Amino acid sequence: MAASRKRLSSKPVVGVVADSLSRHVPPHARLVLALSGGIDSVVLLHALCALREEHPFEMQALHVHHGLSSQADNWAEFCARLCETHAVELGIHRVQIADADPAGIEAAARRARLQVFSALDADFILTAHQQDDQAETLLLQLLRGAGPKGMAAMPELQRQPGWRAAHLRPLLGVPRAAIEDHAMTHTLAWVEDGSNQDVRFRRNALRQQVMPLLHAHFPGASSTLARAASLQAEAAGLLDDLAHLDAAEAISADRLDCSVLEALSLPRARNILRHFIELQGHPMPSARRLNEALRQVREARHDAAVSLGLGGVNLVRFRGGVYLAPCAPARSEPVRWRGETRLEVPGAGVAVQLDEVVGAGLKRTVLESATVTLGVRQGGERLRLHAGGPHRSLKNLMQEQDIPPWQRQRLPLLWCDGQLVWAAGIGLDADALAAPGEAGVLPRIVT
Repeated sequence: MAASRKRLSSKPVVGVVADSLSRHVPPHARLVLALSGGIDSVVLLHALCALREEHPFEMQALHVHHGLSSQADNWAEFCARLCETHAVELGIHRVQIADADPAGIEAAARRARLQVFSALDADFILTAHQQDDQAETLLLQLLRGAGPKGMAAMPELQRQPGWRAAHLRPLLGVPRAAIEDHAMTHTLAWVEDGSNQDVRFRRNALRQQVMPLLHAHFPGASSTLARAASLQAEAAGLLDDLAHLDAAEAISADRLDCSVLEALSLPRARNILRHFIELQGHPMPSARRLNEALRQVREARHDAAVSLGLGGVNLVRFRGGVYLAPCAPARSEPVRWRGETRLEVPGAGVAVQLDEVVGAGLKRTVLESATVTLGVRQGGERLRLHAGGPHRSLKNLMQEQDIPPWQRQRLPLLWCDGQLVWAAGIGLDADALAAPGEAGVLPRIVT
């Protein structure tokens, strides 16, 4: 057994970690190691401590206490003793995991960890994912029907949107057998999570039941699968390069040009649509939902209205462009204004500032003697923009101003005794305007 393990590990673990640090981590960077207490993270801690003088950096450890096991407190205590031995500062973060989370406990725990990681004030967050984890991730993504990006599995270095720290996985090229050899050679202690044997979880089933069979028939399967993941990452990078080339013609700010989308081949159109969704910071929908959205957008008449839910966001075709619009807010009642200078708009997700001015805005005396409410469209609103002119429907006014439909339902409005006197982006009621030298109130949207 030892001889076979030696063949799997072409370079000592410490050397692999040193190479990763030299590629990605500048001297004196601030590192945080995610320390679960399991063998992988314990070995990574041991390797990093061996490299502190050779590659100077500031290091802390972080233990996420999920509270899911009766042993959770013991694991936290183990990590504390281990870090004390190595003179490494340890932070323990306790998170709450809902047993009934619809995504499942495993996914909920991962989501909680990532939320903790995203808030870390550091240059790098290090996790101990290794080569066998990479192989398992590739198989899981393959079984989900993922494309090249999904099958690229985990990159060694990753910069997550919204994270302060970059995510580094220094052990990604090291097989589990080599990590076990390192731990045994240096007589390291670690904790065992009994839930890792529970094959009701897909990754555990893959690790305990499927991977041993693969290794029996295909020696070195983990290394081969990890190499396949790196090839998928290369393919995904080429698709990104192509998307950036197409985006020069197709994407402007938050708009994807339908004419370019229709002119591209179906695979390139699908690729640029994925790229557009990523740029807007939204999660990728299922392949079925993405294909349906692409079909509707490409086959719709020029003036047709297309709106398709993609999970938390709507894909909308509007005036020759594709947009990702927030879902319609729940109907909400307006709130009363009582002289505040700033007021949140129910259902709009914005606030309105009401500035005191002179000779502009709405007459303050009129507002102070009436019931003034602030909210979003309730239906049937009309507004007179010009003295002596007609009251016109807000719907027509918004169409003339080219306000997109998904923004119309969040447009802040101000009523005075039930009469609309201000619509954001449209204007003020001509009959309520302050005269020159008269005290007025000027509403405006603030973020």
